[in-house]
Amino acid sequence: MATTTTFNGKKVHQGMIKSQKTRVGDFIIAFIIFLTMMICLLPMVNVLASSLSSSEHLIRNDVFLWPKGWNFEAYKTILSDSKYTWSLAWTGILTVVCTVLSLVLTVCTAFPLIYKNLRGGKVINFIILFTMYFSAGIIPSYLLYQKLHVLDTMWVLILPLIYSPYNMLIMKNYFQSTIPDSLEESAFLDGASNFQILSKIVLPLSKPILATLSLFYAVGRWNSYADNMYYTKSANLKLIQYKLYQLVASAAEAQTSSLADTGSAIQSTPEVLQAASIMFVTIPIIIIYPFLQKYFVQGTMIGAVTVSYT
Repeated sequence: MATTTTFNGKKVHQGMIKSQKTRVGDFIIAFIIFLTMMICLLPMVNVLASSLSSSEHLIRNDVFLWPKGWNFEAYKTILSDSKYTWSLAWTGILTVVCTVLSLVLTVCTAFPLIYKNLRGGKVINFIILFTMYFSAGIIPSYLLYQKLHVLDTMWVLILPLIYSPYNMLIMKNYFQSTIPDSLEESAFLDGASNFQILSKIVLPLSKPILATLSLFYAVGRWNSYADNMYYTKSANLKLIQYKLYQLVASAAEAQTSSLADTGSAIQSTPEVLQAASIMFVTIPIIIIYPFLQKYFVQGTMIGAVTVSYT
């Protein structure tokens, strides 16, 4: 028998009241999600509009969400020079190589550490965690790379960034919380080796965390340019982020010098070039992210839960 109650002077079913409360709650949650989405999206739209606007409108600060005085000179400046296209290709190649090597190294480190009977496992865990909190700094790192003879080579851009203790910890905890021990024990009883367990059982069940850490490593390598600035001199080793930084800096110097010469005209201000540079290096990540979003969300949530209990 359905129960009734008095609501605003009328007798209504309790189920109707719960339904109305649920709809109000859903509306509030949807509004919060929409507001958060706008907060994340509007700055990107503003940068895109700035990169396509003329210098005059940008100097007057009247460009918000729509370009004014359409201008593609900033993109033409970036794409017309072969050194920028080569830097973009080199950055893409380096990102793929670093991501693959990083995943291989992270898996090879995390998988043995999930076994409690591993000899020296606690010591290895302590050493790995120690490196998360303490680092030597730029000068000792430079001296180390100099002694290893990797300065001004591609290896100085690959080796230091192919391993992350934090990402390894996330992967190890994912293995421990997701892969049942009984599944590995049954594989051992069937005569499977450790490599077969890793390749045929663990990795196929770990697609979410593999996709998540792939995105972490790829974005980290793609956005990093400090090592490119400090440890390399050859022009063919310069990454696109550093090249665009030099482009914006040179545009700022050109603008300063042109202000003293009233007869010279400015085609692109540093602000326009900076906005175009941001879009130029962000678009590839935006294109890749939708394909990894499903695994990324799942892997991030699992990693966040497991790390909190470590």
